Amino acid sequence: MTDAMQLENAILQRLSEVIDPETGIDVVRMRLLEDLTVSEKGEVAYTFRPSSYLCPIAVSLSMAILNAVSEVKGVTRQKVTVVDYIQAEVLNNLLNETLGNPDGG
Repeated sequence: MTDAMQLENAILQRLSEVIDPETGIDVVRMRLLEDLTVSEKGEVAYTFRPSSYLCPIAVSLSMAILNAVSEVKGVTRQKVTVVDYIQAEVLNNLLNETLGNPDGG
């Protein structure tokens, strides 16, 4: 197993502890994350798709996901893209600022 695969498994394990408070189910089982990629350098990219276009907890849930991924040893950088959410552009800007990626990348 490569380092990237081990890191991906660690990320998924950590994300399985992030619970959607509306459903009581973790974000991995709810399939709220898509296109997870992990490089050998620890660079992680993924798409967050809230459970609905008007999801009232999209901001707090995306921050919980962001924080969970950042806690995994070996993660050096994150890029998250929010899709299918009414305020996706605003939320993407907020997350990228939080991550120190003002240009979105």
